[in-house]
Amino acid sequence: MELMAPLAFLPMASFLFLGPIPVSSELSISFYDKSCPGMEDKISHVIREKMTEGQSITAPATLRLFFHDCFVQGCDGSVLISSTEGNKAERDADINLSLAGDSLDAVLRAKKILEEMCPGVVSCADILAVLARDSTVAMNGPSWSVLKGRRDSRTSIAFLAAAELPTSSANLTQLINQFASKGLTSLDLVALSGAHTAGSAHCIEVVERLRRRDPTMDPDFRASLLASCPLSLRDNEVVVTFDDTPFVFDNLFFKKLKERKALLTSDQTLLSGDDHIREAVFRYAENETLFFQEFAAAMQKIGSVGVLTGAQGEVRKDCIKIN
Repeated sequence: MELMAPLAFLPMASFLFLGPIPVSSELSISFYDKSCPGMEDKISHVIREKMTEGQSITAPATLRLFFHDCFVQGCDGSVLISSTEGNKAERDADINLSLAGDSLDAVLRAKKILEEMCPGVVSCADILAVLARDSTVAMNGPSWSVLKGRRDSRTSIAFLAAAELPTSSANLTQLINQFASKGLTSLDLVALSGAHTAGSAHCIEVVERLRRRDPTMDPDFRASLLASCPLSLRDNEVVVTFDDTPFVFDNLFFKKLKERKALLTSDQTLLSGDDHIREAVFRYAENETLFFQEFAAAMQKIGSVGVLTGAQGEVRKDCIKIN
């Protein structure tokens, strides 16, 4: 997906979540304070620079790239690795083919800068974790303190992505089980689903709902979607935005969800859950500040999933291949 928009760079959000951070292995906020001071500022500059260049897709695409990394083997930069003649990597799994190349470019730009500044020190996995936070902030969303100290994986296997990543057609039971396998709760699922307030989906992920006249979809919304995603569509590159503010991180996703106007089955299914799941949707729709706070906390939590630290893994010199 390469959706470009001539949007001016959005000012940094002032909301900063400073709540409790889950402790995981040897990760820490100050991990690079001595070995590579100022590394977060350099990474932040990459997102700001790309967005001022008119590449507004960078922010939502990079946030998505982070999720796709953490859900497979943990947050280890494995999604960044290119396939080789002897191995089909995660990035080339069918479910990952729609990942925007612009998000990988953001990682590679940041890595180049940091290798010149602190060679062999900052992992690609940490770069992606910081970029995910800065991408959210660049869209006027919340900020949070990023724990660092991840090492990079030396493996990347396509079939693991196919097996572990949630699909756009997943039902609520499947989603809850997949998130639970990563140590994430059903409320983490609701909060993190809010990332779909930014960016877009391919029509190919929507057409089946339209074709079967999914009763959970508002009829007027279905009619409007058919203009962008006709049932006869054969072009896998056609995209439709999740909501009316695709480059702004807000709570509009939850407002649309309440109105049965979510694009994907995996989003609309949140309203089929028990009271505490539905109530979370309603709370976030009414209270953007609460959503920001709980999204930030969930991002800190998912960022600690399955990380490699210490002597595990490596710090890649080039993010797309192992050393």
